[in-house]
Amino acid sequence: MGELVKVCRVSDLPDPGKAVFDVNGRMIALFHVSGTFWAIDDVCTHDGGPLAEGELRGYTIICPRHGAQFDIRTGHAKTMPAVKGVTAHKVVVQGEDVYIEVNESA
Repeated sequence: MGELVKVCRVSDLPDPGKAVFDVNGRMIALFHVSGTFWAIDDVCTHDGGPLAEGELRGYTIICPRHGAQFDIRTGHAKTMPAVKGVTAHKVVVQGEDVYIEVNESA
């Protein structure tokens, strides 16, 4: 198990909501949807755009540059022009604190 890094409190992120955190030098987008937190790399695999600046529709984030869509729960690329998914990271909520465990294997 990797290191858990505290990024915010539950009350810091509205539901639905999104924010970006630098976790050990890696930019990670954190999403709060339907009471659950999800985290993925904040970089579109198509052209490097900042995913969290895009529109969040349910469990889908839309890249603001060219409209590629990703599932925030898995990182899976759902539409072109992205053909490769982004890395998903484990999120742990302990009380009011939200932690991210960076997926170093990807």
